[in-house]
Amino acid sequence: MKLSPYTAPAEPDNLLIRFHNRVGAAVDVIGTPVYQGSGWRCHGCGDRSDMLDGLLFTRRKANDHATACRASLHRPR
Repeated sequence: MKLSPYTAPAEPDNLLIRFHNRVGAAVDVIGTPVYQGSGWRCHGCGDRSDMLDGLLFTRRKANDHATACRASLHRPR
């Protein structure tokens, strides 16, 4: 069985930025670009931000996660 990354999840209505991790899974920055209105979620490993933050900080954290993450598919239970 060949595994491939989950690279094209549906885009949420509040999607601001989409990064891709090391194997191509999406890391979405969602919310609003106002003060403490955004968070992130990785479709590879399922990790997400603990709280809402400003877009500048959320973008940096999501990009750092995407740079390090090697998970290809998270299946919520």
